[in-house]
Amino acid sequence: MFEEEIINLCKKLRLSRNLADMAQKTEGESHQEYLHKLLSSELKNREQVRISKLVNSAGFYSIKTFDSFRFDEITLPSGLTQESLKSLDFIKDKKNIIMYGRTGTGKTMLSIALGVTACQNGIPVKFYRTAALVNQLSEAKNAGTLSVLLKKLNKAAIIILDEFGYVPYDRTGSQLLFDYLSEIHEQKSVILNTNLEFSRWVNVLYDEQMTAALVGRLMHQCHLILFPGENNRLRESSINDLYHSISTESKGD
Repeated sequence: MFEEEIINLCKKLRLSRNLADMAQKTEGESHQEYLHKLLSSELKNREQVRISKLVNSAGFYSIKTFDSFRFDEITLPSGLTQESLKSLDFIKDKKNIIMYGRTGTGKTMLSIALGVTACQNGIPVKFYRTAALVNQLSEAKNAGTLSVLLKKLNKAAIIILDEFGYVPYDRTGSQLLFDYLSEIHEQKSVILNTNLEFSRWVNVLYDEQMTAALVGRLMHQCHLILFPGENNRLRESSINDLYHSISTESKGD
């Protein structure tokens, strides 16, 4: 009888079902200890739900952590340590991060790990393949809903743009991307991953003045992280091929 009443009271008080469930399992030597444990459980549950919502709404196409990332294979700039990067100091300072290196060297993995860590700290994130964001901006402008999309983007404290420069953007899309990044300049942190050196960005954005202005704004308060290593996917593939060949030879012997 009391279980159903507790569930209904939780609904009316906008408390989670978790509280009703924990009420049956929690024990305490005093009423105060019991209540403290129960409320602590509810708070922990709310934090977990919030983190889950932030991660799900960020747009990551996979979840990555720092555990398997090889920090010894990247070059951090002066003033940026592995510890300060993991602690997200750049977000507090509203600094940008540009990750530059060949395809498959870990730029996406590190940027997602940073984004997931931000979500775990209650910081809203938006992750996009750059071409996808450009398409969304163009479609929203054509549909007259650009302000709605920008309002959605503005809820994030950090914007992650992956695969910048992999494909050229049309002039309208380039202008919209430039306008958006200019609008959030020094207001939010941007992580941008690219395999293009700055001198070649004009091949993607077309306009030299706009390209120079965008590079200048992104680099104004920025950490440039270099990824000089080889393609990890190719390396892992080569290792697998080598293992397979050795295994086959062993069976033949």
